[in-house]
Amino acid sequence: VQLQASGGGLVQPGGSLRLSCTASGSIFGIDVMGWYRQPPGHQRELIATITSSGSTHYASSVKGRFTISRDNARNTMALQMDSLKSEDTAVYYCNRGPLSIGPWGQGTLVTVSS
Repeated sequence: VQLQASGGGLVQPGGSLRLSCTASGSIFGIDVMGWYRQPPGHQRELIATITSSGSTHYASSVKGRFTISRDNARNTMALQMDSLKSEDTAVYYCNRGPLSIGPWGQGTLVTVSS
């Protein structure tokens, strides 16, 4: 199952953006899914995960500002990003959890700037 992120764009500091992750097939059998990001000049990092039962975990850098969700029936996952900061600027990717990473899609660019 290939996962592809979309919904990126330019947003001002303090603004919000919602990213979507679309699967090429069923995500019902994928236990852990996650959102990752790669800021300019930095390595890709895991920022949020969600299990098939809905348990979530966030990196400290986004906790309280970002919300991960998934809809198994629609084979989608989302990342609601609020109170965005300039340091959130990055290419965002969706994938399986870190212990079962699949192929990477092309990601979606989020730029936080005034």
